[in-house]
Amino acid sequence: MRFLRLLHPAVRLARPAPSIPSGLRPPSHFVHRIQGVRSFSSLPPHMVHGLPALSPTMEQGNLAEWLVQEGDSFGPGDVLARIETDKATVDLEAQDDGIVAKILVPAGTNDLAVGAPIFVTVEDEEDVGSFTNFDDSSTGDAQPEAAAEAPPAPAAPAPAAPAASYPSHRIEGLPALSPTMEQGNLAEWLVQEGDSFGPGDVLARIETDKATVDLEAQDDGIVAKILMPAGSDGVDVGAAIMVVVEDEEDITAFATFDPNAAPAAASPAPAAASPATPTAPAATPARSSSSSGGRVMASPFARKTALERGIDLAAITGSGPGGRIVVRDVLAPGAPAAQTVAAVTAPTPAPTQQAATPTPAPAAPADPGVGYTDVPNTQMRKVIAKRLCESKQTIPHYYLSVECELDALMDLRVQMREEHDAKVSVNDFVVKASACALKQVPQVNAQWGEDAIRYLDNVDVCVAVATEGGLVTPIVTDVPARGLTDISSTVRDLATRARDGKLQPSEMIGGTFTVSNLGMFGVSHFTSIINPPQVAILAVGGSVPRVLPDGTDEDGVPQFRVASTMTVTLSCDHRVVDGAVGAQWLQAFKGYICLLYTSDAADEEDS
Repeated sequence: MRFLRLLHPAVRLARPAPSIPSGLRPPSHFVHRIQGVRSFSSLPPHMVHGLPALSPTMEQGNLAEWLVQEGDSFGPGDVLARIETDKATVDLEAQDDGIVAKILVPAGTNDLAVGAPIFVTVEDEEDVGSFTNFDDSSTGDAQPEAAAEAPPAPAAPAPAAPAASYPSHRIEGLPALSPTMEQGNLAEWLVQEGDSFGPGDVLARIETDKATVDLEAQDDGIVAKILMPAGSDGVDVGAAIMVVVEDEEDITAFATFDPNAAPAAASPAPAAASPATPTAPAATPARSSSSSGGRVMASPFARKTALERGIDLAAITGSGPGGRIVVRDVLAPGAPAAQTVAAVTAPTPAPTQQAATPTPAPAAPADPGVGYTDVPNTQMRKVIAKRLCESKQTIPHYYLSVECELDALMDLRVQMREEHDAKVSVNDFVVKASACALKQVPQVNAQWGEDAIRYLDNVDVCVAVATEGGLVTPIVTDVPARGLTDISSTVRDLATRARDGKLQPSEMIGGTFTVSNLGMFGVSHFTSIINPPQVAILAVGGSVPRVLPDGTDEDGVPQFRVASTMTVTLSCDHRVVDGAVGAQWLQAFKGYICLLYTSDAADEEDS
């Protein structure tokens, strides 16, 4: 877990903070610095803090956990929340003193846009009560009006809560368990309704685009209702999967709980309160998530998502603070979204019918009488296919091959086994030689960005491992500092856990270069597809005996010898790695793998 200290709190400005372009500066430069406090005359002095950019490529984040509550005081260095970024889970630390007056975004909220307001702070404890009904919206000018109407405001939250008749609870959504995860398959539940759990307990197993990952609890709780059964495929990130309560006596209240039916159940009450008004039922859904002025309360990202999906926010009841609509409300599966789409597309009902009965895409037609078996694509397989197509179609690949003699390396392997009982494979040498070559030719240890090419200081090598679900690339970190036996044991451990589906997301995120070896399958030569944002990948073939020239004898007659050789092919991104640079890297790699010079020689050259 990375720990980043925020030098200044992220304060809400008149417009959302711009997203940080990827591929420019080292992560340490991406500390969110936004200054300028926005205050309103009708409220005490306060600051509205936005979600900061906690990694260079972060555009959205998941608010995994709040470590403070409304009314809590904090000081410099205190951890306020844990944020899931596109790289890791990061602690959000305070840099100054303050008091939490209002939490605007509940724990478990996914896909928050950078800059979206998440909490309000004040300096005086007496001011906390003034923010009980505080509503921050994307329309800055509407804020004073909401504050001015504070006296009648308490009536608004009651119909806004979609589950007001239920005991205190929280609805947990599917978290993003890898940087590229958009959907996941709920492979297995390890808890049942009524089970208690604590921090670190494994609740479920989720099949992501990278591997099958254990979903661990971050806090205590009791499973009141499982909303998504085991075996559910294509579950969107943020979709509700279970309900959690703190009191065991509250479990029975959720026996028939339906997160999609809850907003509909809230509608009849306001309608019955004004039977004399014919248009009241139509206006009820909008009022359930509106301020007293009729304005729909929704987060900026929820508005953006609803616009993209053609969903009417007025038909959704928010589950955020004070009935505010958050993105999980827009993405929630079931009746509300389907009814909204049906209302918007009433003249053309065909799309609605298709959405109501999702079916797998039909396979290619088979000849009559030809037997076949369709195996559904896993989420991992779908994402692998998508990423490979994107890489091949958007990256200008070119390929360079070279033959390397292995006789000296094979002799060294025998010597290490006999003298030191060290079992080191050819692939371990390849990983080490690749890292040394990257140190010698750092232009290949890079990433492409639209505005700049990023050259990386660390050398972390991904090793391609074939599993039943597809190809995964766990990372051997800081390879130049590791010895061959350390590399060997690390690769074996990663490969074993990859095949067992027990890799952690952090062990597959990152990497600056990839090695793919098919030599053990008898393949002598092949080419690989680059794994972006990396700019090169090495395809390693098997060892084969070849007849090579060996000078001439004293009479000038050509002589020959038999040697074991291995063909390696470097796939390069021509936007970053020019042909001459790729050739220099291959020559450096060949020098190391053929033991023409050692890593110490490279260190001397670098110095």
